[in-house]
Amino acid sequence: MDSTSLLAVGFTVFIVVALALDLGVFHRKAHVVGAREALAWTSVWVTLAVLFGIGLFLVRGGQTAIEYFTGYVIEYSLSVDNVFVFTLIFAAFAVPRNLQHRVLFWGIVGALVMRLLMIVAGATLIAQYHWVLYVFGAFLVLTGTRMLVARGEHEAHPENNVLVRFARRHVRVTDGFHGQSFFIRTAAGIAATPLFLALLVVEFSDLIFAVDSIPAIFAVTTDPFVVFTSNAFAILGLRSLYFLLAEAAARFRYLKVGLALILVLVGSKLLVAEILEIPSLVSLAIVLSILGLAIAISLLRSTPLAEDQSLSGEPDGDR
Repeated sequence: MDSTSLLAVGFTVFIVVALALDLGVFHRKAHVVGAREALAWTSVWVTLAVLFGIGLFLVRGGQTAIEYFTGYVIEYSLSVDNVFVFTLIFAAFAVPRNLQHRVLFWGIVGALVMRLLMIVAGATLIAQYHWVLYVFGAFLVLTGTRMLVARGEHEAHPENNVLVRFARRHVRVTDGFHGQSFFIRTAAGIAATPLFLALLVVEFSDLIFAVDSIPAIFAVTTDPFVVFTSNAFAILGLRSLYFLLAEAAARFRYLKVGLALILVLVGSKLLVAEILEIPSLVSLAIVLSILGLAIAISLLRSTPLAEDQSLSGEPDGDR
């Protein structure tokens, strides 16, 4: 078994163990994730991602490590946009704060599976039809440009999502929440709870985001292992990032502009790859510079948030 196969097996085992510990040990009992806990977990996931990148450097060399770190930074920064959407979803379905982690946990599991399938499909297409990269490039430039002129608007009423409407027509749905359960048994049969509807919209939103982010990673590298691992670490750290940033998300008003510029950058890199080769280290430096500038301007021009702002309109619930 070569080094890449060993890394793949080891990474798969790591994900399974990490998710099992997360749900079965650290978050076995539903509770409100506070800022201190969210910061601690964010630090843990970022540290693990960096350590994995160092491992790639030792096993596969500097070029692969740079591609991984560039992909991770792009994917993690794009995932910040999910925070805005998750906030809308939880508010629309009035999900209590102590139940939000459970929705995000299973949302992340579904996201990992969906993205793995999309990465395998993308890598297969690129291997057979190299011109697909130019399609990805044009799509990213178009998406980035659209983000610049769309003023960062999100779906105002996620509870009216097409999946939710379909589920309400074909599945019994209870009026209220029933603890951490997505489904319960009633006198009329099995019924879904509003928690399941929230999960549906979370999964749908990640699918939409993946359509943008997966081509962006392929602009950095076509190595499926590097593409998936950079994606996976960004997704695994998204839950803690949400609980850390959700209440302050509105302060990052210029981050959307930075993300749009990054998409235009990586898309343009794909389109001109045959004419001008941009070194991976230069790409990483540009991406970090754009992100740093967008965050700095956002913080400098932000206004204080109301002290009573919360993640949803519902009370926290029992810990």
